[in-house]
Amino acid sequence: MTTILRTTAALLTLGLLHATAGPARAASAAEIDASARQALRDLYASTPAARVLGEKARGILVFPSIVKGGFIFGAEYGDGALFRHGRVAGYYNTTGASYGFQAGIQKYGYALFLMTDAAIRYLDESKGFELGAGPSLVVVDQGFAKRLTTTTLQNDMYAFVFGQQGLMGGVSLQGTKVTRIHPE
Repeated sequence: MTTILRTTAALLTLGLLHATAGPARAASAAEIDASARQALRDLYASTPAARVLGEKARGILVFPSIVKGGFIFGAEYGDGALFRHGRVAGYYNTTGASYGFQAGIQKYGYALFLMTDAAIRYLDESKGFELGAGPSLVVVDQGFAKRLTTTTLQNDMYAFVFGQQGLMGGVSLQGTKVTRIHPE
């Protein structure tokens, strides 16, 4: 691919994300907290297996609204909150970039259930980690969710993707980076 085509694709991707992301300001801690709590309540209401995990999790990292856009080059971004014992224990963002056959815009959310102290420690000690490169991660689909019980929990982290809207096929969490932030 020529440099001009790559540059054009990258600029188009950034333009798509900018056009769909809303006002160019960081969300406040209160806004992130409220939207993450509502997203978790909605997930529990629609997916009983998520509630089962939530009762056993050491922490739950919720990203209620992630915007992803791309045309050959893709990018995604969203803010979220980490809940421990029902309280906010920190704020994070999730970012990702991709390259390949893709075109469109999508909005979705995900909740990451951290099941072990090692997973919490990894999140706390890393300056940002890539999902799939650290503790073991399982993305829970409808079929797996129906078979999930507290006796089958063997991984460090489980992810539920929810609220998918838009015109881009599929969601992949592999390669997504999670980094702690300090909103006002």
